[in-house]
Parts: sequence; structure tokens; C-alpha cells
Amino acid sequence: MSKQLLLLLFILFSASLTAQQKVTINGRVLDASNGEVLIGMRVTAPATQAITVTNEYGFYSLVVPRADTVTIIASGIGFVNEVISTQALVDQRINISLTPANELLDEISITADPVKEKLNSTQMSVEAITARQAKVLPAIFGEVDIIKTLQLKAGVSSGSEGSSGLYVRGGAGEQNLILLDEATVYNANHLFGFFSTFNADAIQDVKLYKGGFPAQYGGRLSSVIDVRLKDGNNQKFSGSGGIGLIASRLTLEGPIGDEKTSFVLSGRRTYADVITGAINNSKKGDTSFQKIPGYNFYDLNAKVNTRLSENDRLYLSGYFGKDVFSFSDEAFKLGFQWGNATGTARWNHIFNPRLFANTTLIFSNYFYNISNELAGFNFSLGSKIRNYSVKSDISYHLSNKHQVRAGLVATYYQFTVGRLKAGSTDNSISFNSGIDREAMEYAVYVSDEFELVKDLKVNVGLRVSAWAQNKFFDYGLEPRLALNYQLNSKFSVKGGYARMKQYVHLVSNSSLSLPTDVWYPSTTIVHPELSDQISAGYVFSFGEGFVFTNEYYYKWLNNQVDFRDNANLFLNEDLDNEFEFGRGYAYGAEVSVEKLTGKLTGWVAYTLAKVQRGDFPDIMGGNYFSPKYDRRHDLKVVASYQLSKRWTISATWVYGSGDLAWLPSGRTFFQDIQGGEVSPVTSIYGDRNSFRLPAYHRGDLSVVYNMFPRWGKSNWTLSIYNVYDRRNPFFILLETEFEDQTQNGIPIQLPKKITAKQVSLFPILPSITYNFNF
Repeated sequence: MSKQLLLLLFILFSASLTAQQKVTINGRVLDASNGEVLIGMRVTAPATQAITVTNEYGFYSLVVPRADTVTIIASGIGFVNEVISTQALVDQRINISLTPANELLDEISITADPVKEKLNSTQMSVEAITARQAKVLPAIFGEVDIIKTLQLKAGVSSGSEGSSGLYVRGGAGEQNLILLDEATVYNANHLFGFFSTFNADAIQDVKLYKGGFPAQYGGRLSSVIDVRLKDGNNQKFSGSGGIGLIASRLTLEGPIGDEKTSFVLSGRRTYADVITGAINNSKKGDTSFQKIPGYNFYDLNAKVNTRLSENDRLYLSGYFGKDVFSFSDEAFKLGFQWGNATGTARWNHIFNPRLFANTTLIFSNYFYNISNELAGFNFSLGSKIRNYSVKSDISYHLSNKHQVRAGLVATYYQFTVGRLKAGSTDNSISFNSGIDREAMEYAVYVSDEFELVKDLKVNVGLRVSAWAQNKFFDYGLEPRLALNYQLNSKFSVKGGYARMKQYVHLVSNSSLSLPTDVWYPSTTIVHPELSDQISAGYVFSFGEGFVFTNEYYYKWLNNQVDFRDNANLFLNEDLDNEFEFGRGYAYGAEVSVEKLTGKLTGWVAYTLAKVQRGDFPDIMGGNYFSPKYDRRHDLKVVASYQLSKRWTISATWVYGSGDLAWLPSGRTFFQDIQGGEVSPVTSIYGDRNSFRLPAYHRGDLSVVYNMFPRWGKSNWTLSIYNVYDRRNPFFILLETEFEDQTQNGIPIQLPKKITAKQVSLFPILPSITYNFNF
């Protein structure tokens, strides 16, 4: 009897263990139309309440109880839900293909609920956009710009008129980390800052992190802009492009051989130099004609990816972009070039259904060079920053409620600061000077996202960074925390904290409008910058597809870098001693209302903010002052309405407090002898940035007419920039007014007063662009 009882207990125990066993279903989520992996797609098993999200490479891992049948639903914004029923007896690989919703316009389709995505995510202070969203919004000269679309979000302000610069939550422009397929882009601007370097046709996904940064990101204080390129269509050869007023673009993609390998190749170029060159040639011999400078920019993106095996994928991607400005006449010849180059090699490996790894080799380079030839002499002045990185990142799914991510990265930097080369055209005289620096940056990080108690999700992380430059060594702990407590199906509360450390600094001369960016390393004198940011807010859904978000933040900025008044930033081999170091703080409130579904979509975003910098010993006696980008009020309204399959109308309106300017409070004049000419000598400056420019506001409008030819899709896009012709300030020009007087019978002009005049850049600007897909 005892043996039978033991046998029965053993059988019951074994059955209990079997019932409690878990299996893992994993794979990639793909776009059915082109075979590309999809980022941030939601994969759920509703019966077990298991939920996960695909990573940057489309990989998901879902743990479910062992059962004869389990139902899995994959969903994402803009795609039709895919429902799969399968056995869950052993671990298995299931790749899921989602159909874009716009391919089923004549059918009733079930798509993902974007409201749930906002409510459930632990990540706060993050904005995600797609190239598809950006392409229907109004654009200056018809050039779709991802960065300008980010400027329309809460907490993000732009620089001056037409600029593609970003100032996020009180941070300076150089405190934004901009990544393209994991490679750093140091200057993301074309046309002196009016366009960004990113070609929307080549982009798959863009995320902006304003706070609560995940542990895998570091090296900047203000924000992270993570841009991912398309992988390329592995189903068929296809292309897209557009012909605009100042630039044209073309993107080609398709399989190489079988479906295992695909490519994407994308190029864009402006033809302003062709037009100005033709005008200059037509005016040859006309001595009254003032020659027009030549200018062009171009971008080239390329990417190849291949599936080495079921568990291995290899990605190779690169970017090269360049701006060229030139002017020459009989007296002198001027050339100015700047550009970025990046290269990335990535290897994905799935070790087991729960362990995913990515190893990356990264190259990045930014340079600028100014050259001039005059009267038998030539010179060139330039700077560059170049880095080589190796990075390894792993994700481990302990369970659906426990996901660990860890990694390490090492980066080698080369800095060239103010390299001057000068000499005679016959090479009889030569001169060469400049600063060269090398440095190493290291980081190791780990994060864990888990459900602490029911409805409370936590993402906690730690990044340990280190810097070595010559004899200088520094390190820092950068903790990260994000919380999400979902009170009910319509309301969630979020909070976060992040410490960020920045080891490279931007040296620029604010009096120049040219992108003469000089990146400089941390040294024994120039120490790393540091920020601490706390943020809290809530998300509330109401109506059909409406989401209300309200966030508050406070940021402490330490060891901020500025420059002494009248600092010599160029041709100075003792540049360390031109720096000033101080502190700063920024705080604000962000409110946004979004309409995420339906024919009418868009958002209204308002930001109330303040930024202060101070404690610089030799700047205003250490008193605090506002930087130029301190914008108190910022309001954006964005709306897009799909009238029909063929017609879409979009409009944006922006309002912002005027930027600050540092203008002289007076000028001194010199007259050498009585009756001689009076000329200005110096300007007298008071407190920094004490003058606020007039408020900035502008409305834009676009109309898209879609066509469906046999070979694909196309549309005509009419954009009207500054639709009500608002003359916004670009800069302030100070002019001295003189009055006629006599000294000892000699008529002279004496200064009477100084008048500030506003210079505007763009009036109303209509443009038309033809876009196509095949």
C-alpha cells in the first residue's frame, strides 16, 4: 500500500510540474509588404496576460504556460492585427508578418490601439514618429524633415527662423545625442542649419528621448534622437523619390539573390549650384553684375543585411553627407565644406529563445574646412572629430514580467582643433599649426524592466562610464529609473530619474552663422558636464483615440562650459584656458492632447519652461542669466485630415516667446582730429541676453493629392510655408544714425543714436513636390 501511495504522489507531483511548465515562443515581427523587421510592435497572449514588445531588430520573446493551444496577437500602429493559434508544448520560433493598414483601405480592418501603447509603456518623455507621418506635414521648400517634425513636440524648441536645431528641456544644441543606426552624427544640418541631414525616404523609425533615458544611452545631457534606417525590401525591387524646387531624391531597395539578403540605397542632392552657375555664366562680362556664390549639399545612405542562419543576421550600413559653399572672382577664391560620414556593422545572434545579442562596430567622422586664396597666398582652417567604437548588447527575457538588458561599449576619439595651413601658392612659404588630441571613453550598463506589483512597472538601470585623455582620468555612475503605475484602463501615472554625463564639448563662435563646430575633449582643466533630471506626469485617455499627457521636469546642470568674453577660440593652442565653468538649472511643464486614430489626427502641445545658467566666475560676476534659447512659452498645433483616398490636408501653427539676444547697450566713437571723420571703435555690452526678440509665430499648410498609376503610387504635395506672411526675426541689425554738423566751418557727421532693425528671412513660401513609389 505504501508503494502504491508513493507512486500516486509521484504521478500527481509530476502532473503538477507539467502543468506549471513554461514554454517560450520567439521570433521576429516583419512587414508583410517588404519583409523589413518592425520595431516596437506589441505581441500578446491574451489568455495568459503575457505581453512583450519587439526590440530594435524586430525580435520578441513571449513566455506562456505549456498548453495544447495558445493564441498570440501581434499588433502595431498602422498595421492590421495578426492572430495566430499554435501549440505551446515546446519552445518554438514563429516569425509574424503584419500587413500595413493602408493596403486594406476598402476593408474593415482591426489595427493596434495606440492609446494602449501610451498607457502601458514604462518609458516617459519619449516621442516616436515615422517617415510616413512626417511626409504629410507642411515642409519648407517641400523638403520633408524629420528633425523639424520633432520640433513640433512638447518640450522641444527650435533655434532661429528656419533652423533645424533642437533645444530640449533647457539643454543646449550640442547636448543632444543624435544616432543613425547607432553611429553618432555630430552635425545633423544642411544649408547652414535650415535642413537636417536625414532623408525621410531612407528612415524606418525615429525616437526622441527627453528624459528617463534608458541605460544603453549616454554621452549627452539633454536628449537622445535614435534614427534607424530601413533594412531594404526583400520581397521585390522597389523605389521611391521626389522632385522638389531645390532638391531631388531617389531611394532604391530590393532583394539580392534570394530573400535572405536585401539592400537599400538612397541619395539626395540640391541643384541650387546648377541654377546659380547658369546665372553667373550668362552674366560674364557684365561688370555691374555681382556674382552669386555656389552652394550644394548631398546625402547618400546605403545598407545591406543578410540572414546568415535562422539565429544570425548581419547588417552593414553607411552614410555620407556633405555641404559645399564656394565663391570666386578675380581678387580671391573662397571655399567652405563640412560633412558627416558614418559606418556601422552589426551582428545579431539568438542564443536561445530568451537570449538575444547584438554586437556592433561603429565609425563616425565630422569635419569642416574653410579655404581661401588671395594675392598669391592660400590658407585653410578646419577641424574634425573622428571615433571608432565597439559595442556589445544583450537582452534576456527572464519572464514576461522581467526583462534584463546589459552591454558594454568602448570608443576611441581623435580630435583636430583649429588646424591651420597657410603658405604661398608657389610653396616657397608654408605654415602649419593646430591642436590634436586623443581620448578613450568606456561604458558598461545594465537595466531591468519588471512588474514590481500588479499594475506597477519599473525600469531600473545603471550606466558606469569612464574617460581617459592623456594623464586625465574620470568616471561616473549614471543611475536611471522609470516607473509606470496604471490605475485603470484609461489612466496611468509615470515618473523617472536620470543622471547623464558628457565628456565631449562643442566650441563654437556665436558671432558666426557658419557651422564651424569644434568638438573638444575633457581634460585636466575642462572637466565633464553632468546633469540630473527628475520628471513626473500622467497619461489619460478619453473619447475615441484621444490622449492627454501632462509632464513636469526639473534638471540640474553642473560643470557647464562657456567661454570668456572675447575668447580666442581659433588658432589658440592654449584653448583650455579660454573656458569658464558654471552651473545651470531648467524646469518646466508640458501639456499635450493627441488625436491618434480616425481621419483627423494631430496634437496640441504647450510648454512652459525656464532655463538659467550662472556661477561662471568671469561672466557677469557669477550671476545667473538666461541662455539665448530660454523660451518661456511654446505652443504647437498640428492637424492632418484625410478627406479621401486621394486628398489629405495638413496644417501646423507654432507660437513661441522670442529668443534672447546679447546686444550692446552703447558704442564708443573716435575722431582723430577736429573736423575729421568719426568712426566707431568698440561696443559696450551689459548683462548677457537681456534683450528678447519679438514673439515667433507662423502657420503652414499642405495639400497632398494621391494618385495610383499601374506602376505604383505617386502624389503631388503643395506646401505653403508661413501662410499668412509673418515676418519673424532672424537677427537684429544695429545701425548708427548720424546728423550733419560743422566743426570750425568743416561739415561733419556726428553719431546721433543707434537703431535696432529686425532682419527677417522667409516671407510666404509656396512650393510643390512630386513624390513617387514603385
